[in-house]
Amino acid sequence: MVAGSTDEVRGAMSARLVAGQKALVTGANSGIGRATAIALGRAGADVVVNYVAGEDEAEQVVAEIKGFGVRAYAHQADVSDEAQVVGMVARMVEEFGTIDILVANAGLQRDAPSVEMTLAQWQKVIDVNLTGQFLCAREAVKEFVRRGVVPEVSRSAGKIVCMSSVHQIVPWAGHVNYASSKGGVGMMMETLAQELAPQGIRVNAVAPGAIRTPINRSAWDTPEAESDLLRLIPYRRVGEPEDIANAVVAVASDLLDYVVGATLYVDGGMTLFPGFATGG
Repeated sequence: MVAGSTDEVRGAMSARLVAGQKALVTGANSGIGRATAIALGRAGADVVVNYVAGEDEAEQVVAEIKGFGVRAYAHQADVSDEAQVVGMVARMVEEFGTIDILVANAGLQRDAPSVEMTLAQWQKVIDVNLTGQFLCAREAVKEFVRRGVVPEVSRSAGKIVCMSSVHQIVPWAGHVNYASSKGGVGMMMETLAQELAPQGIRVNAVAPGAIRTPINRSAWDTPEAESDLLRLIPYRRVGEPEDIANAVVAVASDLLDYVVGATLYVDGGMTLFPGFATGG
């Protein structure tokens, strides 16, 4: 038997797990968001591709998703702006009829040692990475509650997947704003999950480790940098955006319907604290 191509394997894995569902992915024109939007389309969902800058890249993602025979469009919105988030979800409900899946992925870094970090650097990261996820979740939940469970579509009334990070539990010197935002995402997710589960809404998080994306290019784009990075990863490879995308599709599908309030670490073992593998 001849092995299939990578795309064929991914297609078989997704198995149209979210067929007919409507998904919104924020920050979906590059990196993890791009891979996730494409994976959801491959798995049968209609997808809204959110972006704040990079319209051409967003439209390229839309075109690829449409190639799977589903619907997609790009929507520019800053997730830290309440009015823009309200408008984005309202447009999605108007065009697609509803929303079934929110992947709150949009995020950024503004790195500096804590004593040199400006309030603007701190606030921007908190506004996008944490407040942005809350605003998107709040608007999605309004539609989940209004519509309720549609059994022929999904066993739940709606699914939220918060994009977190290993740094929701692993401190990261020089990145106090980012680590704090992701720690907040973890507790926000758990609190929303506790509050919303009785209404049939599932809220979970996916927490990437070191992934080969533009946001952390300096950590892997030379052999020396990648060698240093691999010391932190017991599985001895840098993750790919598709590793995260596949996890999101699974979490958002009925395949994992009984998973509520959980963080799935997709990190090659980074959270196993490999520095202690030989006794510390």
